[in-house]
Amino acid sequence: MSVTLEPITDALSPENIDALIHNALAEDVGAGDVTSNAVIPADMTCRGKIVCKEDGVVAGLSIARRVFEIVDERIQFDAKTKDGEKVQNEGIVARLHGPARGILKGERVALNFLQHLSGVATMTARFVKAVDGTKTRILDTRKTTPGLRALEKYATRVGGAMNHRMGLYDSVLIKDTHLALIGGISPALRLARKAYPEAEVQIEVSNLQELEQALADKAPRILLDNFSCGQVREAMQIIRGRAVVEVSGGVQVTNARAYALAGADYISVGALTHSATALDFSMKVTRY
Repeated sequence: MSVTLEPITDALSPENIDALIHNALAEDVGAGDVTSNAVIPADMTCRGKIVCKEDGVVAGLSIARRVFEIVDERIQFDAKTKDGEKVQNEGIVARLHGPARGILKGERVALNFLQHLSGVATMTARFVKAVDGTKTRILDTRKTTPGLRALEKYATRVGGAMNHRMGLYDSVLIKDTHLALIGGISPALRLARKAYPEAEVQIEVSNLQELEQALADKAPRILLDNFSCGQVREAMQIIRGRAVVEVSGGVQVTNARAYALAGADYISVGALTHSATALDFSMKVTRY
């Protein structure tokens, strides 16, 4: 019996975003901001500005805005740039004003989302720039922070990458672990096609022998796992346009272009999400 793949769900729906923010606020604020409640008068208002302290690509401004809206709907958030734009050191990305206690309560959660997502977008943009002018597209992976996959994959899109599968549910990718358990490429492809006859099945190969078998079985999409640039060039000579080719493993900003020039259609990079360094932001406030 064949089954149908589930469509990608709207993981960035307002309800899901709000749930993430509420959980983050509960983690940080708990029963209340005891310091601000002690030293800041309840009726005090202030102005604030969010400043980026290094060059990078911004992502997550709408999330930061929503944090402050949830904390206190009286807080006004005025973005001075937009997601996907480059920002330079000391650049102001947003101004806000409203109740001082609310602004201080939301500050860290808003900045945490902003700095993390901007870090992902910034690293992604570096990889995208490295392969500029080639046919190769950069892909993200499932190597994401638990609970933050939708946001991190949004940030990689902001940085110029394409999303790979969102999870185990939305595409067929036969990996080495599947092959080890089922007995090889041919039976794995046969079973996958039986279950999902309309799906474009992708299979991972770790050497040229497995590549030859995948091509013999007419795999439409092949993932070359941990191939060197030289091995990718050799593999492309064997493939000769018979399959879409993705490369994964061992790719860094410094060698991404070499992999692209070797002929890969796609390069998937786990580091976009699992190793991105946060972009540094701070907030300055003044009383008014």
